[in-house]
Amino acid sequence: MTRVRALLESTRPFTLAPPVLGMVSGGLSALGAGRSLVSGSSFVTHVVCGAAMAGLLNAASNVLNQIHDIHLDEINKPERPIPSGRLSLFAARAWALLLYVVSIGLAFLLTPAGSPEVGGIVLVTAILTWIYSAPPIRARNSWWLGPLVIAIPRGLLLKVAGWGAVAPVLSDREPWVLGCVFFVYVIGAAPVKDFADVEGDRRGGASSLPIRFGPRRAATIVAAFLVLPGILLMALPSIHVGGRPLLSLNPLFAALAGAVIFGHGLRVGRVMVSDPLALVHGGGQAAWRHMYLLMMELQIAAAALYFFGHP
Repeated sequence: MTRVRALLESTRPFTLAPPVLGMVSGGLSALGAGRSLVSGSSFVTHVVCGAAMAGLLNAASNVLNQIHDIHLDEINKPERPIPSGRLSLFAARAWALLLYVVSIGLAFLLTPAGSPEVGGIVLVTAILTWIYSAPPIRARNSWWLGPLVIAIPRGLLLKVAGWGAVAPVLSDREPWVLGCVFFVYVIGAAPVKDFADVEGDRRGGASSLPIRFGPRRAATIVAAFLVLPGILLMALPSIHVGGRPLLSLNPLFAALAGAVIFGHGLRVGRVMVSDPLALVHGGGQAAWRHMYLLMMELQIAAAALYFFGHP
């Protein structure tokens, strides 16, 4: 049971809710937009399969990251399963491999249009998680490449994959535009976790955002990104390209939802900017929880706007 607990802990279960919710939100968005090719029990099956795939893929990425962060975690998070000795590197590698194989296998079962679009997206995502954590690139050590490599799969591609679980995506620009809203948010939110890890990251040769610019400037940069999703949600339904809005949402409902998300992002950003040193000395976890809350608010808002407020 100790080994099982260590395996489950290594997946960082509290981080799995946003990708699972993202897949459900994407599927509901496609259904509300009238794009879904499946309905009834088939729709539920596709969405559940997609949600399980997203959770397992995120878990695999978390385990892989801890395998390659072992020396940093010995300083930053010595209580984690691998640096504490509760989980061997061999067991962690086997666990990560199993999670990757199962999640990729599930992705290739999602072919609503007869084409493995989601499978291709998930393969790209898996490669990006390797690029983020592992040598020779190890993007997590770069203040700009790390957030970018996180934002592409966990922001843009997550939303597209959720839509793709029930509808085509390669021939439809809407899921990609919607995914860009999440991409913008994640690229700014991702560095928040680095504030609490400054000491270990600096010793390990990483150049995270707070190391590169200092806590105050880094907090200001992050704060600017936290308000952008709300602004985009308010603006994109009113911007027409090719005779169609970039997001086919009710402009009034989108403006109201965007205003709420903008307000939450502004409040969190102001707290971060007002006391950036608190993020380094124990306050980073609270800010990180707010990043997850904002992400889930965005996911719920997208599903609700398409499902109940689609023109």
